[in-house]
Amino acid sequence: MKPAHLEPIRQSYDAVAAADYARSVKDPGELDPLSRAVLAAFAELVTTADLGPTADVGCGPGKVTAYLTSLGVSAFGIDLSPRMVALARAAYPELRFEVGSMTALEAGDDELGGILAYYSTHHLPPESLPGVFAEFHRTLAPGGHLLLVTRVGDDGHQRLTHGYGGPPVPFDSYRLPADRIAELLERAGFVVTGRTLQAPEEGAKRPVAGFMAHKPEARQA
Repeated sequence: MKPAHLEPIRQSYDAVAAADYARSVKDPGELDPLSRAVLAAFAELVTTADLGPTADVGCGPGKVTAYLTSLGVSAFGIDLSPRMVALARAAYPELRFEVGSMTALEAGDDELGGILAYYSTHHLPPESLPGVFAEFHRTLAPGGHLLLVTRVGDDGHQRLTHGYGGPPVPFDSYRLPADRIAELLERAGFVVTGRTLQAPEEGAKRPVAGFMAHKPEARQA
């Protein structure tokens, strides 16, 4: 049984996908230098480790999935919204995109070499994050890498009625402190190896935090 909070998220993104959402999303190559550098560092880590494919969870219209692929990553996208997946497949027919949820990934244990969660966890209620991070840990191979990027704040919860220039739809957004996100990742079994904090860009109110982490390799007996 899917968590109840997922259905409103799916409905909202299905609605904005029909309103040409993809045009509101920047191409990764047009991002600021630090954001591009973080993605490039993640790409280098997962390609060097070569432990399996990388899942872009909450991939939306697929732009970041395609960008990772251009950096040499064997990447595929997963999104809760069937319409977002349709947009991604139409834009990048050579890549793999699947309908799915980060709360219950279809990947097997230790199957993935990398997981990217790029602005895709902030719609989830904070109490659901331990389960999501545990799922990330389950599916990553030992030595696999995770990059999580999200807006942070002081436990704020904002409910928007419009988003991305589309029709009136509800969007819940939760802004946790960066230290708490790092703590939750560590509790899930990750080693956090790097953190970034960027000031809000023009028109935004909250800073953006990035977390680079890996699943420790099993110790030899």
